[in-house]
Order: sequence, then C-alpha cells, then structure tokens
Amino acid sequence: MNDMFITALNTQKSTTNWMDVIADNMTNVYTPGFREKEVTFKTFLGGAISDDYAKKTSQGKSTPGTANENLFLEGKGFFLTKRADGKSIYTRLGEFTFDKEGVYRDKSGNTVQGYILNDKGEVMQGTKSISADLYQETALKGGSIDVPTTNIKMWIDPNNGKYLGKYDDYEIKGDGTIYGKADGGKKVVPLYRITTRNFHNAAALYEIKDGQFIETAESGKPVLGNGEIRSGLLELSNSDFKANISYFQMAKLQLDISNKLVSTNKELLQNAIQLVGS
Repeated sequence: MNDMFITALNTQKSTTNWMDVIADNMTNVYTPGFREKEVTFKTFLGGAISDDYAKKTSQGKSTPGTANENLFLEGKGFFLTKRADGKSIYTRLGEFTFDKEGVYRDKSGNTVQGYILNDKGEVMQGTKSISADLYQETALKGGSIDVPTTNIKMWIDPNNGKYLGKYDDYEIKGDGTIYGKADGGKKVVPLYRITTRNFHNAAALYEIKDGQFIETAESGKPVLGNGEIRSGLLELSNSDFKANISYFQMAKLQLDISNKLVSTNKELLQNAIQLVGS
C-alpha cells in the first residue's frame, strides 16, 4: 500500500496538470474555434491521478468574421476538410477563404469539402441525384449517405472576371448551399453544398492540431451533420471563463492541501532519520 507521502505527491502532480489545463482554457476564451478541455480524475489508494482530458463539445458564441467566406456552424457537427494526402480533418473553425485559384481552403491549406449539385439543388452521386428531401431526412436521423465529396472551387475567368466564367457573385445559404448569381441576381443556380459531419461520441475525436480533429475508434464513424450554416461569422471558444475561475479556486485549494501534506511528511521523515541516527 502506498503511504501518505506518495499519495500527496500523486495528488500534487495531477493538480498541477489540472491547473495548467484551466489556465489554457482561460487564456483561449476568445480564441475562435477553441474547444475547452475537461480534466477527469481517477481516485484510488495512491492518490488522485488525472485521466486523459476530454474536449467540451458544446457550441461557442458567434462573432463577425473577416470575409463572407467565413462560416459559423450552428448546432452539432463539424466542417469536413481534407489534407493534401486525402486525410479527413474535422473542424468547427470555419475560417475559410477562396485562394487565388478559387479553391476553398482553411488557414492550414486543407480543402473544404462539398457535394456537387444539379440545377434542382440535389446532391449528385455520379450521374444520379439524391433528392433534397431524402438527404435532409437522412441527416435528421443521424444516418449517412455514401456520396463522395469534392474540393469546392469557384475560379474566376480572367477573360470576363466572372465566377466559373458565368456568375457575377455567389451566396452561401443556411443549408450550406453555394449559389452562383448572375443577371443582377435574377439568375440563381445551386453549385455546391458544403459538407458537414457529426459523430455519436464527438468528445472522443483526437485533436491533431488546434481546432482540427480526426476520428477515432471511440468517436465512431462520421454521419451527416444537420446544423445551420451562417456565412460571414466565426465560432468563438466554448470555454466558460466564470466556470474555469471556480475550477481554478478548487484546484488551488487542492494543491495547497497536497503541498502541506508533502511538507509535513518531509518533516516526519527527517525526524525519523534523526531518531534512527542518534
């Protein structure tokens, strides 16, 4: 059985780690896309040991973005992006822009994924279409449709300065559909639908980079997302500053107690050594 000294040291170490996580949450309370970390503990005879922290999955508040290409996802889910090697990366941070070639990318250069649509706004699966009603019904049930996604590209024709050579402007609607607009807005054509994904256990996603996640065995496979997309906005951190102040006070008290136990046990050990040596 571990003695009180080992118990105090274990608790001291885990509490210090807890305070570091709290400090990180408080520092990033205004960082767009930041997910609050939540520390859990395992308690046993050897003291309180911190377990792997989980990510808080609740939604952060919206804030104005820097461009209309920026997106805010209201509701559960993640935007789907892909790295150059084809790896799927999931994110809540819709800080997207079109590059000089018209490809829709995030700040890391990952390509934002979408579906190609027909003139009716239906998702195209090869040469076949999936009705908008079927897609929405499947999304609401948390199911998946095996439809390949594509990079979203809105290149500008250098000859006439139009998007895709024929649209004066574009607009992103709440369902994630990107429309091309022409003839002063009289002609509106659906082009792409921005892909969103959800997970039955989103807290188990693994964060490979700030705000960028990959699926794990615990998170499960992705299903269709059904959140509303708003252009021109970004999602702020979901970190609760007031709650983290309370956590920090609790951690400080726990650290003070464990520090006192460590110092007391050191004194007892020194006294025992002196008695043995005398």
